[in-house]
Amino acid sequence: MSFQTQAVQRLGIQHPIIQGPFGGGISTVELVSAVSNRGGLGSFGAHIVAPEDIGTLRAEIGKATSSPFALNLWVSDHDPGGLHLSQEEFDRYFPIFEPYFNELGLEKPEPPELYHYRFEEQVEALLEARPPVFSFVFGVPSDKVLAECKRRGILTAGAATTIAEAEALDAAGVDLIVATGFEAGGHRPSFLAAAEDSLFGTLALTQIIEERVKAPVVSAGGIADSRGVRAALELGAQAAQIGTAFLACAESGTTDAHRTLLHGDALLDTDLSRSFTGRLARVIPNRLYDELRPKADELPPFPVQGWFISKIKAAAMAANRSDLITLYSGQIAPNLRHRNVPDLMDALIQDLT
Repeated sequence: MSFQTQAVQRLGIQHPIIQGPFGGGISTVELVSAVSNRGGLGSFGAHIVAPEDIGTLRAEIGKATSSPFALNLWVSDHDPGGLHLSQEEFDRYFPIFEPYFNELGLEKPEPPELYHYRFEEQVEALLEARPPVFSFVFGVPSDKVLAECKRRGILTAGAATTIAEAEALDAAGVDLIVATGFEAGGHRPSFLAAAEDSLFGTLALTQIIEERVKAPVVSAGGIADSRGVRAALELGAQAAQIGTAFLACAESGTTDAHRTLLHGDALLDTDLSRSFTGRLARVIPNRLYDELRPKADELPPFPVQGWFISKIKAAAMAANRSDLITLYSGQIAPNLRHRNVPDLMDALIQDLT
């Protein structure tokens, strides 16, 4: 089996390994550069980065690595009802979160001007910054944006959770399609149907998409070691995207408490839930999950839900508490073995060469 695939050559990397981008502030320059410097493709989840800061972020990563890397954005930046709230609506939602604010010693916040940065402004800043790779989830950028990426030499990679989404990305002319199975941790980046109705497994999705699109396919979900990478390539993928194994590394921006859970023997089950942000994500159940899940019909839409939770999460992270933070994990977590990027990358590379 050749590991120098078309995707590897197109990306300009040494190994068919892509680090999954982490949103919510848990991507770091250290993580991205550590992966890229060892021959993989590091990825930074920039969807909460202000447009005016994207150029600075790109420069910081560029100083830390001379190898290719990706910046990731969310094409869809709000769900219905989540763009603006009246003061009355804000006051109606706040009591759901008030007990946690009180427990953590937080004051009631004022409504922000924006609950999430607008994708249209972020992508303009990204185009100006010219990262080597622009990866995206929750949709397909406009023809104009994709054409501008090609003009500027920016490779594009879009996530698909269904056959129809892969075909839409392929028709738009993206350079890579990331087949994202339901085993993956974090958000389900579906955009043509409800995420709950878009639950293909990674192995099936990879094989089906690979036969129906022209662009190289990347497998994501349930991969944490070289066996998973080999299996993905055997089924037609040209690279593997690994998320949870990198999230559990010291270089990521998550908490020690989260890493302890990821490496602990007790972590046997994950669940798909909208409790943390308002969009479906694979998570580790904790107190926040348990208490908000029964209130699913009362919770605000994305990104309002995520905005309230971000306030709680920041205070809980500062206290290194795992009961009130957003805990993401893929189903493969019980097989995690490595606690830093050099050890993980060395193990992957050794078994792939």
